[in-house]
Amino acid sequence: MAGENIETGGLERHRQLIAAGCALVGVVVVTGLHFVLPEELAKVLLDRGGIGYPFSVQNCIWVVFAVGCGELFVRFRAGRAEQDQLRRNYLPEDERTVLQAQDLGEIYRQVRSTSFASNCFLPRLIQRTILQFQSSRSIDQASSLLNTSMEMYLHEVDLRYNMLRYLTWLVPSLGFIGTVIGMGRALAFAGDPANAQNALLLNEVTRRLAISFDGTFLALLLAALLVFLTNIAQSREEHALNRAGQYCLDNLVNRLFVAA
Repeated sequence: MAGENIETGGLERHRQLIAAGCALVGVVVVTGLHFVLPEELAKVLLDRGGIGYPFSVQNCIWVVFAVGCGELFVRFRAGRAEQDQLRRNYLPEDERTVLQAQDLGEIYRQVRSTSFASNCFLPRLIQRTILQFQSSRSIDQASSLLNTSMEMYLHEVDLRYNMLRYLTWLVPSLGFIGTVIGMGRALAFAGDPANAQNALLLNEVTRRLAISFDGTFLALLLAALLVFLTNIAQSREEHALNRAGQYCLDNLVNRLFVAA
């Protein structure tokens, strides 16, 4: 578990390196597809043979999608680490234990000594709540701090998905950009006087338009997949946070006792 947390914390701290690595993986995948795919399919998915290839819009879409997959990997690992915290039994979970101020010091030291203390929501909530109660001896203030911390952490979860939201916007935007570029090139080809007498002019213009629209279809498909996985990952993290708050409320705040 500690090794997993160190790895997860490292993933959070080195997201830029992970993004760069995933972009490189995307380039490798595109290169592999270049040699593996049949000619017609490669024209649709990679715009192979188009102007500016291999720096086509479709290839850029694949690279951006790979970066998005890297971000999703980090978020899924973080969500799993948060869910695992609920199985570590930080607090008493029986029906009879009551916690007084002198009982909280040992719990705080145990939570503080774990490698999860500064990374995951549950140990952070426990530490904050205990410190508030120790300083104020007020259950109401401890409960209020727990609620405030939950709101702050929920906002923190939302901020972690800013890059993914940008990438899910960027992928279809690149698809539409590719369509505009493709339509412009097709119209330029059709308007070229040198092609005016070409018997296959209509076929060539139609082929170029079809490739540009296929690029948009690919982008929308990949963007839909990113949005779907992003929603799953964010729901997992938010659900883990809600369960952490409920766990603290049931097993810490509701057990606090102040002697008269």
